[in-house]
Amino acid sequence: MSRVRRDWHWDTPRPRTWPEQGAVVPAPPTDLGWARVEPVRSIRYLIQRVLLLPFTEAMVHPKIEGREWVRELARPVIFAANHSSHADTSLILHSLTDTARDRTVVAAAADYWFKHPILGNIVSLFLNTFPFSRTGGAQAQLHSSSQLLKSGWNLVLFPEGSRSPDGRIQEFKPGVGHLAKETGTPVVPMHIRGAYQVMPRGQKLPLPGPVRVRIGKPMTVQAAEGSREFTARVEKAVRTLAAEKRQPDIQGTWVERWKASKPRELRYESEN
Repeated sequence: MSRVRRDWHWDTPRPRTWPEQGAVVPAPPTDLGWARVEPVRSIRYLIQRVLLLPFTEAMVHPKIEGREWVRELARPVIFAANHSSHADTSLILHSLTDTARDRTVVAAAADYWFKHPILGNIVSLFLNTFPFSRTGGAQAQLHSSSQLLKSGWNLVLFPEGSRSPDGRIQEFKPGVGHLAKETGTPVVPMHIRGAYQVMPRGQKLPLPGPVRVRIGKPMTVQAAEGSREFTARVEKAVRTLAAEKRQPDIQGTWVERWKASKPRELRYESEN
């Protein structure tokens, strides 16, 4: 065998009669369920409270508008935000309350973050990510996401599919509308301003700079509304949140925001 290996011309062309070499198919990633159970959840809570959140606060001191909409979530929601930087995820998590953050998973590109299992596991430990296919069809995207939503988890989704090359909002892909329509889940629009200047595409380390995270009121799919129409409405809401002035139609009036900030009343069944 060793003699055959020495005598074989490894750099010569393959014979024409041989079948063409196929591409190596990587093993499909798991849904990383271990990252959503104890004691990993407690470990992640400590990592985020001790490292991630203080670092985010020290670097950019983000201004959060509309946190009242995520303070008391009665049911799971989809957080749909623009995507221009790797810093977006930590900024979104920073804008949530502890209760909402503890029940939130982040859709991360399977072909980017989970290409190397070690990197995928580390990111999942820190941010509670799960692999989300950017190339698969709507059904492939729906399965794992819908299971998480039905299990009571909030979902962070970047409908653009990838980071913006210039900081401007790209067209939203219809997956967010399809997922919301099929599962009946409300969508909370969010806009992040300043993240592109802090850590643009291709930059390895973040830079200090002003950042604003603006959260809109939850949106639901109308009865006669298709998934693409709803996606377009969510995209319009995110673009509207990017404006300088407050947007009552998207952010809610002061009365709506005041009602949303009130703690939910706990109702108990009367004992007979």
